[in-house]
Amino acid sequence: MTSPLSGGADTGGSGGTGSPFLKIDTSRPHPARMYDYFLGGKDHYEVDRDAAEQFIKAAPEVRDGVRANRHFMHRAVRHVVAEGGVRQILDIGTGLPTEPNVHQIAHAVAPGTRVAYVDNDPIVSTHSMALMADSDAGSDTAVVLADLRDPRAVLDHPDVRRLIDFDEPVALLLVAVVHFLAEADDPDAVVATLRDALPTGSYLVLSHATGDFHEDRREGAASVYNKASASMNLRTHARVLDFFGDFTLLDPGLVTVPHWRAPEPPRADAPPIGIYGGVARKDG
Repeated sequence: MTSPLSGGADTGGSGGTGSPFLKIDTSRPHPARMYDYFLGGKDHYEVDRDAAEQFIKAAPEVRDGVRANRHFMHRAVRHVVAEGGVRQILDIGTGLPTEPNVHQIAHAVAPGTRVAYVDNDPIVSTHSMALMADSDAGSDTAVVLADLRDPRAVLDHPDVRRLIDFDEPVALLLVAVVHFLAEADDPDAVVATLRDALPTGSYLVLSHATGDFHEDRREGAASVYNKASASMNLRTHARVLDFFGDFTLLDPGLVTVPHWRAPEPPRADAPPIGIYGGVARKDG
């Protein structure tokens, strides 16, 4: 396929004509493209690579962290589909597609599971739609260009509504995205709006960056995102826990992502990973 990185022109997608997200901004780093760089991908610009390298200097463990976060997401998706019986997933802040992606993991357990991907970067939209076209995802998946900061618009998007029936259990994925909401964005209200839309039996899968395990609180690393399209806002364990509201956390609770139901515990000498992750169920 033709890479959207070949130019900065408008691109299509589920956002619709005139969407404020359609123009690819190459003047500032974007978190999704930086994350792709950390994972060893190729879908990023020089501005993203430069910012990512600055982050790596301030937080050398970041590559291990994003891989651990990705593996946490894999395990969580398998659990909510296989054990939780969920057959529809709303993945907000999906990022650039990295195989296996959410729909591939879910379909390996339960073919026909419906997945709606949401991101605010048109590059993510373009690449995700190309992945859908090249796979057997078919009508069970959609890619939506929208912004977490407007949760009502996400929930009401026609492509989301086409796939996601909010009268039946839904798995909501907020994986490594809420830390890009500043306090001024009122992240508690954003996440609560999404939680409140879910019926009983639904799940929230959430991971979030923290500075709890480093003396410098990783403030220098987080400041790299001050020039990006979204700032990084590190939060404490107690603060991240708030985002789960009255949902019931599954064992082992809110832990660093390498410790969430991993087949093997991390090495004792492994550097701490500053990302919390948890999976919670709506019981009533």
